[in-house]
Amino acid sequence: MKKWLILLLPLMLFAKEEVVIKVAEMHCPLCTTAVKKALKSVEGVENAKVTLETKLARVVAKDGIEDKVYLEAVKTTGYKGVMVSRKHLKE
Repeated sequence: MKKWLILLLPLMLFAKEEVVIKVAEMHCPLCTTAVKKALKSVEGVENAKVTLETKLARVVAKDGIEDKVYLEAVKTTGYKGVMVSRKHLKE
């Protein structure tokens, strides 16, 4: 059992996921910039893309960051985020 855990540990440490957050109140490019900057400041986030037209933020980050961490980052910009989806990415 311990052998498998040792072999899987590196995979668990470097696993990634994509998280999608709805930020309905955004209404201008400055809004998207603020939300993107806040999400990228979260430890473990590799990339964040925020689209005004869809009102969605797509974040690629290390696996295991709790929803509340992302939502709190969005909240610091004055907006409310709602988790839409979370999926694991293959390396």
